[in-house]
Amino acid sequence: MTPRTRAFLQFGTLVVVAVLLFVIFPRAAAFAEMAARELRYFWWLILLLALAVWLIWGIGRRPKK
Repeated sequence: MTPRTRAFLQFGTLVVVAVLLFVIFPRAAAFAEMAARELRYFWWLILLLALAVWLIWGIGRRPKK
């Protein structure tokens, strides 16, 4: 599997999980809508997304030697 294919699959998985969570938990969609309206809540959404990205791409990597 090439790195480009792997990155595409990871990004696609992230998008699918986000959509499923919005469908399963409608309050999350309401939170995202409220966050887009009020900046103080928007920062929490950005931090949660950054944490998700870090967990997906950062945790599994081996340390550089």
